[in-house]
Amino acid sequence: MMQKRPLRLGVNIDHVATIRNARGGAHPDPLRAAKLAAAAGADGITAHLREDRRHISDADIAALVREIALPLNLEMAATDTMLAIALHHRPHAACLVPERRRELTTEGGLDVAGARDRLAPFVAQLAQAQIRTSLFIDPNENQVRAARAIGAPVIELHTGAFCDATGATRARELDRLRRAAALAEELGLECHAGHGLSFETVGAVAAIPTLVELNIGHFLIGEAIFGGLDSAIKRMRAAMDQARSNAHGEKSA
Repeated sequence: MMQKRPLRLGVNIDHVATIRNARGGAHPDPLRAAKLAAAAGADGITAHLREDRRHISDADIAALVREIALPLNLEMAATDTMLAIALHHRPHAACLVPERRRELTTEGGLDVAGARDRLAPFVAQLAQAQIRTSLFIDPNENQVRAARAIGAPVIELHTGAFCDATGATRARELDRLRRAAALAEELGLECHAGHGLSFETVGAVAAIPTLVELNIGHFLIGEAIFGGLDSAIKRMRAAMDQARSNAHGEKSA
């Protein structure tokens, strides 16, 4: 019988800070959200410190490192400034993401294949500091292989194209995710996924057996407006677990 692999849930709290920053002041507090997420069943906390500090601030990162017990995944651009911040705070993990000043959200994965020489030193320095590095990439074989070539232990697959698609296009995007995750496993990479996942889309992704972590944020914070953060996280956790359990049952039958 195939062994069921646990699937972790990382909760991204960026948009708690977005709401806070819209008016200024200290409310709502991302640290409080992180603690609520932990109590609701999250396995980790993700926060993206952007160059323009549009949501998470340096003070937020310091507070999260100091006060939460869950692993902190710091999303960051591959810049010298962000590297220095990561090396100072020493989060559990750092996920290198592309960042364009005018984008509303991360619009695609890193071009690791085209930027190996630039990205490799970041991966090496983070590893030397015992910060687990992941690369946020599109589900593309060349990008997965390039991530392995520069020594990254983890990749995170961009699920945005899958979540935005419908019909046959969505089926093709799901197949791309499956194949990229399987290749990652074959190459010895730990594989995560995230971006745009909702109650409606999470099941198909959670069922991919070689994924070990999903990072979800914007949708959960949006749902929290209507039913509370605790409820949204518990429902997402249950949907992930059910999808993984169902997939495991099909494989074992």
